[in-house]
Amino acid sequence: MSSTPAIEAALHSARALILADLTARDVADATVVSLVEDAVTHRRWWLEQWPDGTEYVLGLIAQDVQDALLEAYGRWPLCEKCAVDGDPHALSVEPELGPEPHWVCGKEATVVAPVGQLA
Repeated sequence: MSSTPAIEAALHSARALILADLTARDVADATVVSLVEDAVTHRRWWLEQWPDGTEYVLGLIAQDVQDALLEAYGRWPLCEKCAVDGDPHALSVEPELGPEPHWVCGKEATVVAPVGQLA
């Protein structure tokens, strides 16, 4: 089965937004970009199996990249507010499977930014 234009558009958009977040936090080196590409490739297959999942793919790719970074480098993205207070922890993606994902500080229970708009 080949990708449809809607699947490719969702994947390209997700790639761009995740790279924007990685760049905003100054971690978008070549190795990390390769992790993004791996996540996009995996989710392309997933979307080919479930084309109705396009609205969920951004959050899933963000979580995939976050998991890959945890294994290779450590937690990402760190909550900058809590890190200043000496309690560094990673932001999480919410909803875990839903449209319009955003980065959330679990400690403070606050939305930090939509995925793709980290400052």
